[in-house]
Amino acid sequence: MRRREKFIIVAILLSLGLLAIQYIPLDWRYLGVLALFVASYFGSVWALFEDLEAREWLTITPFPALYATAVALFYFLLPEVFLSRLLIVAVFGVGMYALLLTSNIFSVAKGRTIQLLYAAHAVALFFIMITSLLLNNVIFSLRLPFYLNAVLVFVAHFPMVLSALWSIELKPQIGKDVVLYSVIFSLLLAELATLFSFLPMQIWNQALFLMSFLYVGLSVLQSFFKGRLFRNTMNEYNLVAALMVILFILMFPLK
Repeated sequence: MRRREKFIIVAILLSLGLLAIQYIPLDWRYLGVLALFVASYFGSVWALFEDLEAREWLTITPFPALYATAVALFYFLLPEVFLSRLLIVAVFGVGMYALLLTSNIFSVAKGRTIQLLYAAHAVALFFIMITSLLLNNVIFSLRLPFYLNAVLVFVAHFPMVLSALWSIELKPQIGKDVVLYSVIFSLLLAELATLFSFLPMQIWNQALFLMSFLYVGLSVLQSFFKGRLFRNTMNEYNLVAALMVILFILMFPLK
C-alpha cells in the first residue's frame, strides 16, 4: 500500500471517529477523546512507519494526535447542529491528511534538504497555531484554578514546541538545546496562562493572545536555530509583538 493511501485511510477513519464521539453518552465523551488521541497517535505511526525512527515517536507523531484532540475537545463547544459539525469533520479530515503529508516530509528529510521542507515548516506552524488556539480555548473554558491552567498549557504546548524546533535541524538525536528551549518557552506560555487566569478577559481573547505569543516566540526561535536571527529580523519580530499587544488592548478590552 502506498503511503498516500495510508494517509487517506487514517484521515477518513479518524474523521469518522470524531463524528462518532458526538453519539457517545456525555459521561463517556472524555474517554472517547482519549481513545481518539491514542488512535491518532498510532494511526500516524502506522502511516509513517516506513521511515519513522525512534526519536520521531516523540517529535513527529504526537502532533497529529494533539491536533485531533484539540478539534475533538473544541467540538463539544459547538452548537448541536448536524450540518455545522459535519463541516468541521470534513475540514478536520482534510487537515489531518495535510498534517500527515507534512510529517512525512520531516521524516524523509533527515540528513538532506528537500524542496518541500520550507513549505512543510509553514504548514506545520499553521497547524500549531490552530491547535494551540483550540486547546487554549478549551482549557480556559473549563474555569479551572490558575495552577491547573498553567499545567495544562505546558503539557499541551511542549510537544508542539519541541516538534517545531527539532524540525528545523532534523538531527539524528533530539539536542539538549532543543529540549531546553522547548521547556523554557513552554514555561513562559504557562506563566502567561497563569496571568490570564487572574484577568477578567474573555476566553477567546485569552486563547488568541496566547496563540499570538506562541507565534512570535516560535518564529524567533526557529530563526535562531536556522542561524538567521539577525538584528533586522529581531526588530521586525519586536515590532510585530508590540503591534499585537496594542491591537489586543484596543480591540479586545477587559470585560
